[in-house]
Amino acid sequence: MEAPQQDRFLQFSNVKKTYDQKTLVVKDFNLDVKQGEFVTLLGPSGSGKTTVLMMLAGFENVTSGSITVNGHPITKTAPYKRNIGMVFQNYALFPHMTVAENLAYPLTVRKMPKAQIKERVDQYLKLIELSDFGSRHPGQLSGGQRQRVALARALIFEPTLVLMDEPLGALDKKLREQMQFEITRLHKKLGFTVIYVTHDQVEALTMSSRIAVFNEGVVQQYASPDDLYERPANAFVANFIGENNLIPAQAITLTGGSMAARMACGTEVMANNGNCEADDQHCIVSIRPEKLSIITDGQPDGNRVAAHFVARHYVGDFIRYYFKLSDGSHVTIKTLNDTKAPEFTEGQSATLGWTAGDCYAFKSHTHPVRGE
Repeated sequence: MEAPQQDRFLQFSNVKKTYDQKTLVVKDFNLDVKQGEFVTLLGPSGSGKTTVLMMLAGFENVTSGSITVNGHPITKTAPYKRNIGMVFQNYALFPHMTVAENLAYPLTVRKMPKAQIKERVDQYLKLIELSDFGSRHPGQLSGGQRQRVALARALIFEPTLVLMDEPLGALDKKLREQMQFEITRLHKKLGFTVIYVTHDQVEALTMSSRIAVFNEGVVQQYASPDDLYERPANAFVANFIGENNLIPAQAITLTGGSMAARMACGTEVMANNGNCEADDQHCIVSIRPEKLSIITDGQPDGNRVAAHFVARHYVGDFIRYYFKLSDGSHVTIKTLNDTKAPEFTEGQSATLGWTAGDCYAFKSHTHPVRGE
């Protein structure tokens, strides 16, 4: 069924990109974005996400396919006619201009009357909480302040879309978190549509309405943050989004959305069927570290596996345990730091447990059951 028009404010249809006419950097890319959404393109370096952003901005040509905004094709439209705001990692502010002059520049080139320009600049300086900094130059600002000015300059002319290419990559952890809050605050207040590129999964999960996970020029999954984390579509997404234990196994029986699998250590477990297609297929059992527990007497039944303790790392608010299964597979568990956190000696036996609903089995061509 075709998505309604309001769900296709921005639409990529069968978009491909090659630089050498041989290798596709972006392969048959399709994506629908609703007006006002905050959509993140997430993936490792070289996965194609920045190329998609540059094609949308008009800085790269589309090899084939189409891009439409609000029903109008823009594939052949010059970049300056696309009414798109951009925020870069290096701020791209004019160093010889004051903060106010930097904000006024996009309005000046659009020939807005001077009185309106001043009113709009004052409005946006107040919006980014820099009303007293209009006469300063970018070099007199902190990194976080410069990025807020860059964000305001991208928004001040009320663009159709705002594109952000790793905008927080140059900031330290504390400033990154502050700017994540600042960007989401302005997004909620002003309602603009954002296409955001990052390789930082925490940033993507924190800020986005939906996330498109890229790998090798292909979108592996396009979903809300909680869907990506709780219901990954394949082993790549499960491993790329958050921490995960990926244990080699083999499918035994597939029944609807669930399945039985035999892990490489020989233990049979039940799991959600992620994308396995046949019995006897090589697969990976995927379990988040926080979904695992160290079994003590009286705990309810579920999947169980014998393991040996390797190490325990104290991380402040939680503790990370490392175990090894009999086939050599490593398993990590995260538990809250409280008085019930158990102690182990190296090599000590333990039983690990989890529910079938908390794990997925995905097909694999690279993790056969050991010993076959």
